Amino acid sequence: MTDAVPILKIGSTLLVSIQVDLQDDTALRLQEDLAQRITDTGARGVIIDISGLEIVDSFIGRMLASVAGISHVLDATTVVVGMRPAVAITMVELGLSLGDVRTALDVERGLALLAPEVRSAEDVLLAAAEREER
Repeated sequence: MTDAVPILKIGSTLLVSIQVDLQDDTALRLQEDLAQRITDTGARGVIIDISGLEIVDSFIGRMLASVAGISHVLDATTVVVGMRPAVAITMVELGLSLGDVRTALDVERGLALLAPEVRSAEDVLLAAAEREER
């Protein structure tokens, strides 16, 4: 049995903090768990903190891109944060791409990247609720 990667909710954003190198089965479970949490919580943003990863191989690179694609389909934006310089260099040297996944140096900057999108979605919902009250 594999250990699940914790998924924390911060406002309308989910934070996934990967602190150990992922085995393939754990990475696949993370995809499923995250998709379910996005659906259950209505999250508008997902931050994946990979600062704990020593290595990102092609499978993990594809998994991160896949998670971002799943999130997008479920109406959430993904930002990958905490990439170590050695991981970035290795990914470029191997020709690995995260597709359209946005990146930031740390969680704080990742939250700042998501803030305009999350706020605009919340503003739309608040405006709709105000109209219903009238």
